[in-house]
Order: sequence, then C-alpha cells, then structure tokens
Amino acid sequence: MTRQIRDVMSPGAAAVEPMTTVARAAQVMREQDIGDVLVAYDCDLFGVLTDRDITVRVVAEGRDPAATAVGAVCTRPPVVTLTPDDTTDRAAELMRRHAVRRLPVVEHGGCPVGVISLGDLAATDDPRSALADISRAHPNH
Repeated sequence: MTRQIRDVMSPGAAAVEPMTTVARAAQVMREQDIGDVLVAYDCDLFGVLTDRDITVRVVAEGRDPAATAVGAVCTRPPVVTLTPDDTTDRAAELMRRHAVRRLPVVEHGGCPVGVISLGDLAATDDPRSALADISRAHPNH
C-alpha cells in the first residue's frame, strides 16, 4: 500500500555540521541508537555519514576519528533525498536504484526533517515480516 513519506519516516533526523569530528558524530549515533547522521549547515544538506562510512573511510584508512571532520568522509552530493509528500513507492524505487538503505527527507528549500529507512518501508508494507520485526527490536548493546 502506497503511503506518503511523512506518515512513515523517522522525524527529527540527527544532524551534525561538516566540521564536526567523526568521533563526535559516532557518539551522536550511539546516544540516539542510529546508524547515520545528516551532515548539514543550517538548512543546507551537505551529505550523509553512516556507520559504514566511519568503518571504511576512517578506521580502515587509519585516520584519527578525533581529528577527522565528517565533511571530509561523508557521502556528498548529489545526495538522493525525498520530500514528506513523496510516496513509499518512490522511496523504494530510489533505494533500489541507488543501493542505499536510508534516504534523508527534506522540506522545500532543502531543510532536513527526517529519514526514511528500509526498515520503515518494511514495517509499513508488511508489519509481520522478519525485516519489520528486526527494525522494531531494541538495539543490542
């Protein structure tokens, strides 16, 4: 069933500025039990930093997370985004085409307002699926 993104997204996405250290961004991810942060300056979306970006572009390359700015290692534009008025079908199509699991949701003008994940879509399309159950589960610490 197709729904609007505003009905299924996770609102209030975590965001950091481009000069924030990777170590601080990782702390935000841990504090909020999330796997990504938006990199934004005011209402301009600069990029997206995922836990995988930290692993591959920082740790595996021997960079110092306390001295590396997120702006230097995040996925940069063109970042694929949706608006709250887009549909879940559009989100699924963009995730498939760009091989991503999360998409930032931005208001007109580019101001980030949330994130939609593959898990959000799974919980909407088939609430009894294994992926929906996993997405709803509390993280293991």
